[in-house]
Amino acid sequence: MNQTLGSTLKLERERRAMSVSELSRVTRIPVLSLEAIESDRFDELPGEVFVRGFLKAYAQAVGLVPADVLARYTSSRRIAYVTPLPVQTPLQAAREGQGKRFGVAIAFVLLLILLSLALSIVLRPRGRDIPTDLSRAEPAPGLSLMA
Repeated sequence: MNQTLGSTLKLERERRAMSVSELSRVTRIPVLSLEAIESDRFDELPGEVFVRGFLKAYAQAVGLVPADVLARYTSSRRIAYVTPLPVQTPLQAAREGQGKRFGVAIAFVLLLILLSLALSIVLRPRGRDIPTDLSRAEPAPGLSLMA
């Protein structure tokens, strides 16, 4: 007869005359989690990492080889381990967008400063550009600089 992983673990625990509460104390696995393992209700457990840790601790406590128990669990569940791709949260995306906008704004301001500096150099009047007639002209007789 082909036993499930949970029933195999339960049988081994009972062979060692251990109660669920005693196993819980030894492994530090909650009683409800141990009951879920023995009933093959792995989906009720917190997550895959916890399940594997629980199974390893359970196997060690009842004298089974942890690697064999984990291999049996993996083959029974047919779980494919996939490395998740990093996903940006909306907050991270907004921060990156703000950073890019801030960089563009800085570049734009610097470009305006350089453009105005270049224009001021190119369009600055030079001494030879001032008409000589105006620079040497006498003030008109009706106009006085001192009032």
